[in-house]
Amino acid sequence: MVRKVSDVVLIQQPSRMSAISSTLEVGELILYTYFRSYCSCRARTACALKRIPLTFRYVNLIKGEQVLAPYIDAVNPNGTVPTLVVNDASGKTVAKITQSIAILEFLEEAFPSTVPLLPPASDHFQRAKVRELVDIIACDVQPPTNLRILKTVNELGATNQVWFQGIMEKPLQAYEEVLVQTAGKYSVGDQITLADLCLAPAIENAVRWEVDMSKFPNVMRVFDAIRVLPEFVQGDWRHQEDTPEALRSGT
Repeated sequence: MVRKVSDVVLIQQPSRMSAISSTLEVGELILYTYFRSYCSCRARTACALKRIPLTFRYVNLIKGEQVLAPYIDAVNPNGTVPTLVVNDASGKTVAKITQSIAILEFLEEAFPSTVPLLPPASDHFQRAKVRELVDIIACDVQPPTNLRILKTVNELGATNQVWFQGIMEKPLQAYEEVLVQTAGKYSVGDQITLADLCLAPAIENAVRWEVDMSKFPNVMRVFDAIRVLPEFVQGDWRHQEDTPEALRSGT
């Protein structure tokens, strides 16, 4: 099947995707991921929404595979997931994208008309509000709660639950207040945006660590609307090939 996306022609086959443009032929997209990684969840969900085929490579963060030489040297020197490896049609790697928001922006720019995740380019205000909400999660919520920081928190004698509850409330309150201006069915209007892709896994994490979400009714209303969408279910941590069987129906 051939379809046009912006100025790119995509040739889709059951197991791979080829994109032909004037400058680059894109072949296989490989996502290095871990089932519990909330940043990886953003990328998985975006690709599910945009119907972009992925090849998955699983990195076990608990076992420390992300800091071993095979991953650090060959894939991501920062020792984190996700990493999106972009190969050309011959199989040669042409790019490695090692930050989840950069991955989301790449996917949106490369495939803008396949379920757009930003408002129209003419709507500067709404696009800015989407990015504002993305940054609240990506800059203020997620970094202090990632595995690398939690290990340090535990070494200093604090518990994950106390840390999460203390660190997440202020940025979630900020998100709540922005939603008063922007929300429709979802975070910004009635279409799924990049903000929703960032919100869903963050709230999964907040609920896991028993943050009092009753303080954020708008956030929870949006979360309840997006969490049941098939693409969000497909991308969430319960439904990955590397999810342990005992956790597939858990929290």
